[in-house]
This record gives sequence, C-alpha cells and structure tokens, in this order.
Amino acid sequence: MKKIEAIIRKSKFKEVKESLHGVGVNFFSYWDVTGIGNEKQGHVYRGISYSTAEIQRRFLSIVVNDDFVEPTINAIVKSGATDKIGDGKIFVLPVENAYRIRTGEAGPDSLN
Repeated sequence: MKKIEAIIRKSKFKEVKESLHGVGVNFFSYWDVTGIGNEKQGHVYRGISYSTAEIQRRFLSIVVNDDFVEPTINAIVKSGATDKIGDGKIFVLPVENAYRIRTGEAGPDSLN
C-alpha cells in the first residue's frame, strides 16, 4: 500500500476529483493549505498587485493498493496540470498497514 500526497491548485480540484473517480479512487481526504513556492514575483490583475509568494492550494491524501499507484498519479497529473509554475507536487510514501475500524479488517482489504 502507498500513501499519495498531492498539492494542487484549488481551481483544478473538481477536475482532479472527477479524474480520480474515473480510475476507481473513490475515497480520499483533502484540506485547504497555504504554502510558499519557488515563484517570487508578484502579479498584477485588474490594476491590483498581489504576491504569489504564499499560495492557496488543496492538499489531497490518498491511500491506495500498489496496483493503483500509477493510475492515481497519472489521473492527478493529467487533470491538474495547467503547464504554468505552481501546478503542485505529488509525493508517494509507503504505508505499513491500514485498518477498517467498523469491521477490524486489516491490510489492503481494508481499503475497499
């Protein structure tokens, strides 16, 4: 099992969510985060200058069986990309075990 953590643009969340559902990832957690990225310059929109040093993003936490890692990553990359700086990052971490609280199931079967 692997834990996939993804930081994406908030504006791409709906597309990423639908893409994940399309590859069979139907459960994940997410929350809004603020981070500091590589882009240091500000932008001007309708005459108002704003800083891009601190960026609002959405953080996704997804635990999948090993055979779902590549489809999950591909779904996030394809649906979350805008081809501009600040599209986000994906991290893959090992998961030692998982448990379903209701039934006591352990291991990969607890994810379904």
